Amino acid sequence: MRRREFIVVFGAAVAAGPLAGYAQQGERMRRIGVLLPATADDTHYQVWLGAFREGLAQSGWKTGENLQIDIRWATANPDAVRKNATELAASAPDVIFAPGASSVGPLLRATRTVPIVFAVVADPVGAGFVDSLARPGGNVTGFMAFEYAISGKWLELLKQLVPGLTRAAVLRDAGTPTGVAQLGVIQAVAPALRVEIIHVNLRDAAGIERAVTAFASSSNGGLILAASGLAYIHRDRIIKLAAEYRLPAIYFDREFVTAGGLISYGPDLVDQFRRAAGYVDRILKGEKPADIPVQAPTKYELAINLGTAKALGLTVPPNLLTTADAVIE
Repeated sequence: MRRREFIVVFGAAVAAGPLAGYAQQGERMRRIGVLLPATADDTHYQVWLGAFREGLAQSGWKTGENLQIDIRWATANPDAVRKNATELAASAPDVIFAPGASSVGPLLRATRTVPIVFAVVADPVGAGFVDSLARPGGNVTGFMAFEYAISGKWLELLKQLVPGLTRAAVLRDAGTPTGVAQLGVIQAVAPALRVEIIHVNLRDAAGIERAVTAFASSSNGGLILAASGLAYIHRDRIIKLAAEYRLPAIYFDREFVTAGGLISYGPDLVDQFRRAAGYVDRILKGEKPADIPVQAPTKYELAINLGTAKALGLTVPPNLLTTADAVIE
């Protein structure tokens, strides 16, 4: 992996709201709907949406010339997401882009005909979005958030950073198939690393605090935060608990390290959104979602927060530093 420079996205690339225009003479205007489970001031989604629009531009799609985009910042409120999903589906665009399961699910309840492309769905087969990865079979296709094998990598990296680790608490959403599967992979890897695995179900803030507090009462422990929507909701609390109890923790998304977490390993989401634009392009040019395979990520990134490591009294091994994509001082 190579160290990547910080990505700067100009405001014009992420402007919100419906954009209208007129196609060049002889060229039909195509329409895209975008459903985002966030607010317009969400800096992460601004960067990701910028990469999506950049991917469209690279394929020759220019807003106001041959493309019209209706962007819905639906917030994370489920009712608002459902309302916007229904409205977008009713407007019958040529294709709808929706990043993850929280937006794809409501869209599928609103339409089974309008093509839908996603960027970061953890288990599209388990969620019932597609029949199979190779042959989606319906009106949805896109890119998986990760392969389950990455879950074992989290424990390996945490052990590499903290050689004395003997216990790890896996914080996961037990209400989703992905939460169960991620825990299973970690449990399979644990014996070879001589680490005892304890699982904590993510439900509410009070429950998380009780479980982490109890876990921290014994020594040589660390945390693994499995990927889920609930993990984002409780991000700040989990990072704060890890710092308070001096627990080294690994996360699935660089966002957690930027916010003060110790280390993360996960897919490059900027790349995922850019690749999703390629699938939108293929659909606009006549291909059907049913025939376009769902793909796994091709780029993963390792991020380390040296300030957090220092606060925990940890020395980051040189090989981790040299392979990290992002090192936060």
